[in-house]
Amino acid sequence: MTRYVTSLRAVFLPVLRGLSITLVAGLACLAAPAAHADSTAICYNCPPEWADWAAQIEAIHKATGIRVPFDDKNSGQAIAQMMAEQKSPVADVVYLGISSVFQAEDKGLVEPYKPVHWDDIPATLKDPQGNWFAIHSGTLGFFVNKDALEGRPVPRTWADLLKPEYKGMIGYLDPSSAFVGYAGAVAVNLALGGSLNNFQPGLNWFKALKANAPIVPKQTAYARVLSGEIPILLDYDFDAYRAKYKDLANVEFVIPQEGTITVPYVMALVKGAPHPENGKQVLDFVLSDAGQLLWAQAYLRPVRKVPLPPQVAVKFLPASDYARVKPLDFNAMAKAQHEFAEQYLAIMK
Repeated sequence: MTRYVTSLRAVFLPVLRGLSITLVAGLACLAAPAAHADSTAICYNCPPEWADWAAQIEAIHKATGIRVPFDDKNSGQAIAQMMAEQKSPVADVVYLGISSVFQAEDKGLVEPYKPVHWDDIPATLKDPQGNWFAIHSGTLGFFVNKDALEGRPVPRTWADLLKPEYKGMIGYLDPSSAFVGYAGAVAVNLALGGSLNNFQPGLNWFKALKANAPIVPKQTAYARVLSGEIPILLDYDFDAYRAKYKDLANVEFVIPQEGTITVPYVMALVKGAPHPENGKQVLDFVLSDAGQLLWAQAYLRPVRKVPLPPQVAVKFLPASDYARVKPLDFNAMAKAQHEFAEQYLAIMK
């Protein structure tokens, strides 16, 4: 019996050793995709057509080797997705309009990280604990495709957009979901005498605008303006300047005579991110000299005191136009967002 067992060992042990080597090799092969996945950082709400994220993401990959897939969510959709995934997060970082990030913070969707150049960010444009920080800002106005107006004058005021001659020509992103849509609502409301405690002037304007059959997409509509499908879009200066000077479209940016607002966009590290170190490298890069310069070249105002290149600065509207920007309490703006959304949806039924 002993000789039989010994014989079995002699036969099967080499086989088992071979199987062990094969299994280890197989597991190593299975680990290879995971290693590749580690070179990825998922960013929610980083669409290539918005704020020239396409160029920023390309630069991130060249500088760090980290791939950031494009993502077309808006701020509201990003938060909703993060809430759904809170027990098993998918995103590593998120990009949001400033009032939306207060919601993300309140719901425990983000966690502190103070990136390189943290001290260069103004105190009013970052959370003291590092839960979020601004990376750039834009001024809201009218992004107008002049060819698509078919001879009509370029509108200059919020009141102009209510004129019947612009019926079917005006677009704005859904203010109950997209931050830029809400920013447009705040802008028109303040311009017409409202406040963050009284949205009635803005709501009256939206109700009147219904007669002009506005187009209300949920995602960025940059390409739809260039194509002429949406001749007039409530949007930021940086999109209009990019269309005019990079895509050489016959467009104009208008800061309405009654006034407007300038708002920052922010980023944050997602709580429980699957690739937190990659996410941190992305956040470091967007605040780096190279990252901030890229934002400036895309006609955004960098959050750090990185001067606009002269060839970019001359393409902005005169300072006298930007003087019509009204001051804004961003925290109060965030607190008013939910109530405004409910009131807006009620009048748009």
